[in-house]
Amino acid sequence: MHPMLNIAVRAARNAGKIILRASEDLSRVEATQKGTNDLVTNIDKDAESIVRDTILKSYPDHSIVGEEFGHHEGKDADYLWVIDPLDGTTNFVKGIPHYAVSIALRVKGRVEQAVVYDPIRDELFTASRGQGAQLNNKRIRVSKSIELQGTVLATGFPFKQKHHMDAYLEAFKALFIHTADIRRAGSAALDMAYVAAGRMDGFFEIGLKPWDTAAGELLVKEAGGMVTDFAGGANFNRSGNIICGAPKLCQAIVKEIRPVLTESLLK
Repeated sequence: MHPMLNIAVRAARNAGKIILRASEDLSRVEATQKGTNDLVTNIDKDAESIVRDTILKSYPDHSIVGEEFGHHEGKDADYLWVIDPLDGTTNFVKGIPHYAVSIALRVKGRVEQAVVYDPIRDELFTASRGQGAQLNNKRIRVSKSIELQGTVLATGFPFKQKHHMDAYLEAFKALFIHTADIRRAGSAALDMAYVAAGRMDGFFEIGLKPWDTAAGELLVKEAGGMVTDFAGGANFNRSGNIICGAPKLCQAIVKEIRPVLTESLLK
């Protein structure tokens, strides 16, 4: 295992312990609104703190950006850790056991290391660029689906950007009529990890942030998949609009949804 991936795994497991302990007594969790339909808890912050501490103990000059505490500018800006300490906060607060820690390392703008850790199931998804993707140290691959017929897709509703709901529903309908089913589980990091593992055939969502998708991007690619924006390009990091799955399936998804989306979602 690459030394920096090893540190990411250690950080994710440390955060997972905090989350797991808190999940046993949710009455002690303090949840507040940080934006429209956007919850944050003391556990998100505690988890991000321990991730940052674990990383900076080994790499004190590296930079970090996280969902809760923003940007830490290190001396070495070439190395940027991208952290979501608890992806699926609403699930966590409600006691729905589906959430994860997501950690990625960008080196000169390119994701090189990735970890998505589900503390409930003790499932550790990891990837290093050029080394493939693993689930608990066993190689994983995206599904072999090349067309929408018979697939199960994952998605997320645009709950923070409800002005896109009409366009989203049109895209949903365009895909749903061709698929076996579509799931909405509440954690983009796990959705993308599940695509990498072949559990879901593909995934699409509007308006995600870099910390939601950075680790999942490398997992999917290293598992043989593709990650695109809604126009089939590579602008998903800027737009937050993302599709992933086997390459031919991604192309099939783009073909169905592109005609029904507004121009603003295709940029």
